[in-house]
Amino acid sequence: MPAIPSRIRPTLRIETLVLVVVVYLVAAANGAWWSAVAQGRDWSHPANWLFIACTFITLVGLHFVLIAPFAFRWIVRVLLSVIVAVTAVATYYMHTFAVMFDPTMIQNVLHTDTHEVRDLLSWSMVGWVLAWSIAPIAFIWLVRLGPVPPLRALMVRTACVLGALLIALLAVLPVSRDFSSFMRNQREARYLITPGNLLYGIVAQSLRGARAVNAPREVVGADARLAAPAAGDPRVLVLVLGETARAANFSLLGYPRETNPELAVAGVTAFRDVTSCGTSTEVSVPCMFSPYGRANYDERRIHNSEGLLDVLTRAGYQVKWLDNQSGCKGVCKGRGVEYEKLAPSLAPELCSGGECRDEILVRRLADELPRVTRNTVFVLHMMGNHGPAYFRRYPAAFRRFLPDCATAELRECTREEVVNSYDNAILYTDHVLASAIRTLSADPRQLDAAMIYVSDHGESLGERGLYLHGIPYAIAPQVQTRVPMLVWLSKHMTDSGEVNPLCLRGKAGAHWSHDNLFHSVLGLADVETRAYVASSDIFDGCRAGVTRAAVRTR
Repeated sequence: MPAIPSRIRPTLRIETLVLVVVVYLVAAANGAWWSAVAQGRDWSHPANWLFIACTFITLVGLHFVLIAPFAFRWIVRVLLSVIVAVTAVATYYMHTFAVMFDPTMIQNVLHTDTHEVRDLLSWSMVGWVLAWSIAPIAFIWLVRLGPVPPLRALMVRTACVLGALLIALLAVLPVSRDFSSFMRNQREARYLITPGNLLYGIVAQSLRGARAVNAPREVVGADARLAAPAAGDPRVLVLVLGETARAANFSLLGYPRETNPELAVAGVTAFRDVTSCGTSTEVSVPCMFSPYGRANYDERRIHNSEGLLDVLTRAGYQVKWLDNQSGCKGVCKGRGVEYEKLAPSLAPELCSGGECRDEILVRRLADELPRVTRNTVFVLHMMGNHGPAYFRRYPAAFRRFLPDCATAELRECTREEVVNSYDNAILYTDHVLASAIRTLSADPRQLDAAMIYVSDHGESLGERGLYLHGIPYAIAPQVQTRVPMLVWLSKHMTDSGEVNPLCLRGKAGAHWSHDNLFHSVLGLADVETRAYVASSDIFDGCRAGVTRAAVRTR
C-alpha cells in the first residue's frame, strides 16, 4: 500500500495481528453469547465480573488457537478479512432472526441455492456488514508485517499457539464450576460463539462430506415386493412435500383464521398432532424418507442408506420426483427414481425471476397422469412457505389477509403483517393441494389414487423474538416442530373397501411423526418387506388386508 505513509502503518508480527482481530471479534461479534451469559447475573457481585473476564480470555485464546496455525504470511490478510466479513454476515442473521449456527444450520447455508440467497440478501444486511467489517478489514490491510526467518517463524508460531492454549485453560480454571454449569444447562449456547461456531460447523460438515463420498450405501428392503400383483388400472400415490408450513396456521387443525377453505370441502383427513424429524429441510427430508427416523436418529446412517423411494422402485413402482424447490437432499438418487426440476418454460405465466409458484407442480402432474400405465408414485416438492420472502409465495389473488409484509426484512414489518403474509402463503398451498386432488379425481379411469401431504418443518413468526427455523431440535419451539399432515383417498379406493376412511379419521387425533411416513406409504402401496413395521403405519387396521395392487409395464 505505497500511497499510505509508512509512519502511520504500524509493523506487527502475524501473531499480533491475529490476536488483535480475534479480540475484536470476541468482543464485538458475540452479542448473543454475552447476553446469554449475562442473563440473571447480579453485577454487584465481583464473582460475576471475574466470570466474564475469564470467559473472554478463554474465548480469545481458543479462537487464536483455531486461526493462528493457518495464518501463513501470504494468505493471512485474505484469511482474516474473510473471517471478519463472514462473521459480520452471521451476526446480522443471528441478530435479525435469532438463529443459531450449529452444524445443521451450516449445512443449510452450504446447500442454499441462488433463489434462497436472493431472499436473504437485503440493503440492511449490506449496511450491517459494512459497519461491522470495514474498520477491522482496513486495519488488517493497513499494518505492515514484520519479516521473520522461516525457522524462527515456525518456532514462534508454535510457542504462541501453545501459550494461547495454556492461557485459555488457566483462565477458565477460576470459574470452571460456573462455566461448566452454564454450558451444561444451556448446551446450545455454544453455537452463539462467533466465529467459532462457523469454523466448527464448516469443519464438521467437510468431514461428514468426505466420509460420505466413499461410504457404501446400505440396502433397505431388498426383499420388497407387491403383496398381490394383478392386472388392472394402475395405482397412483402422490406424496406432496410441503415447505415451512406449520400446523399452528392450518384452519383444518384448529387455527381460527380460515386458511384451508378448499381443503375443508375436499374430503381430506387432517392429522392434528404430527411432529417433524428436524427443524430444517436438510435434516427432515432425508429423515422422513428413511426407515430410521427421529426415534433412531443417526445422520450418517440416514444419508448413507437407501430409503422409501428405493424400496418402492424395487417393488415395481415407477417413482418420479417433481421439484419446485432446492432438490431432493439425496433422497432421489437411487436407481430407477426419476428427478425433474421444473423449468419456468413449462408455465411461464406462473414464473418470474427464475422461480415458479407451486401450481406448476399440479400442471406437471396433469401432464403426467394420462401417460401412467403402471403403479406410480409422484413426489411433489413445493416451494410452500419458504421464508423470509413469504410475499413471493402467493399471487395477488391470494392477498386476502392484509396488510401483508411485502419485504424479506421481516423486522421492518409488524408481527401482524408477517403473519398475514405467512397465512396468505398457506391459503395458496390450500389451493394447490385442492387442485392436485381435483386433478386426480378428474382422471377418466377413476384411478386407485391417494395423496399424502406433510410439511418438512414449521416456522417461527416472531414468537419470543425468533424468526424462520433451524433452531437446534432440543430447544426448538413447538411451532418449528409441529407440522400439518393430510391424507386424501380417491372414491374408488374407499368404495372398494381398500381403506376405511372412518377408521382413518379415528386416528387423526393420535400422535404421529415423520417416522410414520416410510411405513405408511409402504402399507398404502401394498408393498411387503421386512423393513415395514405395521405399528408405525397410519393405515394399519384401516386397510382390507391384502388388496389389489395393479402392475403394468410400458
